[in-house]
Amino acid sequence: MNPDELLAQAREVAKRAYAPYSGFRVGAVVETDDGSRFSGVNVENSSYPEGWCAETSALAAAATAGYRTIRAVAVACIDAKDGTQTFPCGGCRQRLYEFGTDLVIVPGPEGGSEVYRLDDLLPHGFKLQS
Repeated sequence: MNPDELLAQAREVAKRAYAPYSGFRVGAVVETDDGSRFSGVNVENSSYPEGWCAETSALAAAATAGYRTIRAVAVACIDAKDGTQTFPCGGCRQRLYEFGTDLVIVPGPEGGSEVYRLDDLLPHGFKLQS
């Protein structure tokens, strides 16, 4: 797993986001345990709660392909102001937690990538006991 490479892919896919209302285009790339990668973008809707985040789109693509474990996610907004970090929202943090995601990669305030553990961004995430 190369954080800078994943982040570059997230930035590239963000160009395809559908964000006519906010102009805030976000891309996400998830990487599975076997190194497979799936991307997604945010898709807005005029009924705001009905849109979805880039991380959700990427997770859906991975789940559709049969994957149930995600080791890392990279998230990037190509419209964020310089130095502004773009972290997954609370709902996406929980969705990522469901898939056992360990690492979250975001643009660093000085450029490059920064890597965080999801457990630090979502302490005590909710998981059903099996």
